Amino acid sequence: MNGPGNPRDGDQHRPPVSYGQNPPGYGQSAGTPVRPRNGFGIAALILGLLALLLCWTIVGGLVFGILALIFGLLGRARAKRGEATNGGVSLAGVVLGIIGLLLTIGLVAVGASLLNSPAGQNYEQCVQQSGRDPAKMQQCFSEFGNQVGRR
Repeated sequence: MNGPGNPRDGDQHRPPVSYGQNPPGYGQSAGTPVRPRNGFGIAALILGLLALLLCWTIVGGLVFGILALIFGLLGRARAKRGEATNGGVSLAGVVLGIIGLLLTIGLVAVGASLLNSPAGQNYEQCVQQSGRDPAKMQQCFSEFGNQVGRR
């Protein structure tokens, strides 16, 4: 019986094709191998990590989180089409980007609620009356911390 890898066919250097694998040369044009396009997945992972690490800066968490989400979804789409081999890395980037975004949104909500509380309003008034004197501003911050700690 003739088939791939059969020496009688003059095909002794070509290994047999097993089930689930593409035959040699599949996806190639003019004899050049097609390399996986994994850039979106790698970018998503890096941006997701940055979003997580910089979520406290608000802008860093939002920008990097949104970019990680976009690049991760593009990477997943490439992986589903068979153009990339790192679908899991893309998914990890999406998850980290979403976590970074959620942490950023949570920090903004907590900050806004603290500044709109009576302690926050007292802090703003104290800072305005301090005349930008560093010692007085430090005292305002200490009083704010004590008021928030008593809550």
